[in-house]
Amino acid sequence: MKLLNAKMSRRLVVAGAAVSALPVRAATKAQPRAVALIGDRAHNSDYIRISLDRVFHALNIPIDYTIDFAGLSAASLKPYQLLLIFRDGVNSVDGYSGADFFAGYERNLENAGDFPDGKPVPWMSEEQGLAIKNFVTNGGGFYALHDASHPSLFCKNYRDVMGGAFVGHPPLRPFEVHATANAHPITTGMETFVVNDEQHYVDYDKDPRYIILESENRDGLTFQNRGTKAPSGWAYDYGKGRVVFTAVGHTNHAMWNPQYLELQKRAVRWLLRDL
Repeated sequence: MKLLNAKMSRRLVVAGAAVSALPVRAATKAQPRAVALIGDRAHNSDYIRISLDRVFHALNIPIDYTIDFAGLSAASLKPYQLLLIFRDGVNSVDGYSGADFFAGYERNLENAGDFPDGKPVPWMSEEQGLAIKNFVTNGGGFYALHDASHPSLFCKNYRDVMGGAFVGHPPLRPFEVHATANAHPITTGMETFVVNDEQHYVDYDKDPRYIILESENRDGLTFQNRGTKAPSGWAYDYGKGRVVFTAVGHTNHAMWNPQYLELQKRAVRWLLRDL
């Protein structure tokens, strides 16, 4: 695949600040602006920011980053033309017991009673889901990456615009990603690629003709009763706006696969009607 040529440029990066508190410049048709809500318990915001920086530097598009999910609202989205979400749908309001919620050593601490249980609870309200829905309906672009299918399990408005919901995934292992027979500017001319990543399985709600990517475990390994294949990306118009989902993304190694990196750039351009 022919890669895009683009110049590197400096632009504002705000990590860990509330969306509503982000300093913004006035956007024009020639200079759209993006905001990314990133980071959760299993997906460190630093690796996500570092990964996405390569995409937005190359495209010369300003992007602001935030980890403050509570700040997501219709008002906070107003200055932007593109929203990215790269985080799951839960958070622990009481905190977590240690560095890795899923590691066995935390469950065997001598003083385990001194730490909170770390029980996850959904964070996205229907009002926030409606804010995203209206943002896209009114012409905005929405790019959901990797585990951003997870909030759909808890928010109807979000699921309606995002297009599907998380089912689960096996451990990290190699699998193939290829374009489907549904022609689309994002996947035109792409080559099949292999990543060592979480192969996410999702329930897709919309018309099958919008599925543009499929993952497949060529070693014949399955997940639950879902077989070796899963939808791995889709793209469609929603109201006056557009939506893209791509499932790969648990590591920088996967995010920076040359073919996938190109797909991300094309996804952003398509969402902003530049492709």
